[in-house]
Amino acid sequence: MEFTGLLFWLLFLFSILSPVLQRRFLEMNRLRLIHQLEQRRGSRVITLIHRQEAVSFLGIPLARYIDIDDAEAVLRAIRLTPDEMPIDFIVHTPGGLVLAAEQIASALVRHRGKVTVFVPHYAMSGGTLIALAADEIVMDENAVLGPVDPQIGQYPAASVLRVVREKPVAEIDDQTLILADIGEKAMRQVNATVRHILMANGRSEEEAQRIADVLTCGQWTHDYPIDVEEARQLGLPVTVGVPDEVYQLMELYPQAMQRRPSVQYIPVPYETPRPRDNQQRR
Repeated sequence: MEFTGLLFWLLFLFSILSPVLQRRFLEMNRLRLIHQLEQRRGSRVITLIHRQEAVSFLGIPLARYIDIDDAEAVLRAIRLTPDEMPIDFIVHTPGGLVLAAEQIASALVRHRGKVTVFVPHYAMSGGTLIALAADEIVMDENAVLGPVDPQIGQYPAASVLRVVREKPVAEIDDQTLILADIGEKAMRQVNATVRHILMANGRSEEEAQRIADVLTCGQWTHDYPIDVEEARQLGLPVTVGVPDEVYQLMELYPQAMQRRPSVQYIPVPYETPRPRDNQQRR
């Protein structure tokens, strides 16, 4: 009976400590890879990686976005970086608060050392705004950026403005008119921010305005994927060739566990298969 009780308490303690130890192990491996990349490139590495995370023990998925806490942490990291030291920024995010993204982008533009933004999978909305502040955007060949047109609540600002322009004012309710007023201001502000960031990065006023208009006018849905080729056509400084350490680092930010995985594969690299001998053996 005493042995059974002891075994119960040992299992209980293990169930409590196991998640803590796993998180600590993940954190140590993340720092090791970050340090390894810093040593190889002679840079300060900063990550902005948003995954779905589990809330407490309930396992409820919580989507993460760029917020003020992120901006505060990134600004602190930039302050701790020597002025001439390059910054390598790894971005994986669906976007978030415009204010937070603008703060990060403005701080990166003011940094005198070279700024490289790595996009291993996607950097949408506010993530794209941050990427615009980089001297070089290094993407996976299948990675995407996105438009930076502002959203007013659950609606794109451009769509709200279109309703107001195409319908008689008498047929539009007060709430829509208020949203349209806010939307017009938001689009003007984001457009000016993008133009300022690009000009601070050495673009001419004409070129900066052209790119800002394309990205903020609302011609696409907010989740429209801008791939490598289209980003280059826009005039963005995009190259392909994400370092292996970045991919390894991404694996250390796992999604929240699900009951049944939706994607499965054998997690080892395969060699290119050799051509089979078509001759039949006797």
